Amino acid sequence: MIYALYADENGEIFDAPGIGAVGRFGDEIRALTPEDLIPLPDSADLMYLPDRQALGVDEEGNILPLTGQAVSAILPAGYTRTLLPGFQLMEEASQLPLYGYTAVAVYQDQLYAAAIYTDENHKWDPENYNTPDLKKLVKRVKKDLPNNPLVEHLANCSLEWHCCTAENLFYRRWECGIPTSPVCNANCFGCISLQPAECCPSPQERIKFRPTPEQIAQIGLYHLQTAPEGIISFGQGCEGEPSLAAVNISQGIRLIRQQTDKGQININTNAGYTEGIRQIVDAGLDTMRVSIISALPESYAAYYRSSYQLENVKESIRYALDKGIYVSLNMLYFPGFNDRAQELAGWLEFFRELPVQMIQVRNLNIDPDAFLEIMPEAQGEILGTRAFLAKLHQEFPNMVIGSFSHYVEE
Repeated sequence: MIYALYADENGEIFDAPGIGAVGRFGDEIRALTPEDLIPLPDSADLMYLPDRQALGVDEEGNILPLTGQAVSAILPAGYTRTLLPGFQLMEEASQLPLYGYTAVAVYQDQLYAAAIYTDENHKWDPENYNTPDLKKLVKRVKKDLPNNPLVEHLANCSLEWHCCTAENLFYRRWECGIPTSPVCNANCFGCISLQPAECCPSPQERIKFRPTPEQIAQIGLYHLQTAPEGIISFGQGCEGEPSLAAVNISQGIRLIRQQTDKGQININTNAGYTEGIRQIVDAGLDTMRVSIISALPESYAAYYRSSYQLENVKESIRYALDKGIYVSLNMLYFPGFNDRAQELAGWLEFFRELPVQMIQVRNLNIDPDAFLEIMPEAQGEILGTRAFLAKLHQEFPNMVIGSFSHYVEE
């Protein structure tokens, strides 16, 4: 049997013998099955959900409340959740922090989660980050690159917020983020760097200044000339939309490419400001990753609440593809939303029009009920995560489906 979990008022977690575990997609709650589950990854965390009563299922299939609070797994990157935790929302419940809440249970005397494994990449293993020598490495780079405020900002991102792409600057390896823009042209519901005071706290602090082309180029050169499989990326969790800093970024790229052709230059973007994307592409961009939640204009607008339209995003992607840029989509994924039949139909049309090279499926970090409240209601069948991804793979066999940015070989 698959047993439910619950937490007491102190946050201590227990299983519920004789009570089956449940999961949720959309607004539907059902019993978990062995086919839903994988062993809980070693680097996953458990979290109890305040103001949310745990639910289970009895032998007759009846959903019933438990005496404690619901429990969720928080998965590491590379795993895509397939079901949300099942719970009963209590009155006046506070909004949950920005995490990817996943159904979790006890099965065969072990913890299991409702998820699938979508990508392997040792570069993003948590064991490679926050090492005991990180502070020493930060001091080394500060000495190498004195008086550059970007170094100070990335040091804080590394030591305070534990950002992996920031830390890679100091480890001299792989993908290094270079934040550039304190402003944005969208007001994403789940923004991780700026939230209203009455909401959940942001897990990162947004950059407050505009780096110059020279400051950008200094860090870019330092990283690309020393890092194995070096990538510099504009558009981090600690900033707004990088294409709004297109003048400084494009000038910075040209300064970098005047001195080295090593490594790759990437932008993580909402792609809504096409003129800025054109400037950056023409300056020497190699890869572009576009954050997107839906291929349907109504759904897209409900989440991004932006000053641009989905059609502008498509125009930017089209320009990048025409210029030979490797384009991937950072698909913000929420079971019970993206896997709706009408959402899948939108994606099939999107990819026929714009044959991007890759989809990076990323769990959307959001309060489930707050998210569903702002999004359009489902009009048809919910297919499930496995069926959704299988259909995309069937229709577009040459498109890579994973979770991470990869170093793109020439």
